Amino acid sequence: MPQMAPLWWEVLFMLFMLSFFMMNIIMFFNLKMKNKNKLMKLIMVNQFKWKW
Repeated sequence: MPQMAPLWWEVLFMLFMLSFFMMNIIMFFNLKMKNKNKLMKLIMVNQFKWKW
């Protein structure tokens, strides 16, 4: 079985690292948006109508 050249190992490593970071970035912003929407709904529900 032929061995992989060192350059191909680096390309494979970079591919995995790029996909890992991209997935983390997507998950981070996805969760951030969900939490922001929940927070906005919570604020809208809990607003008090003050009568002076």
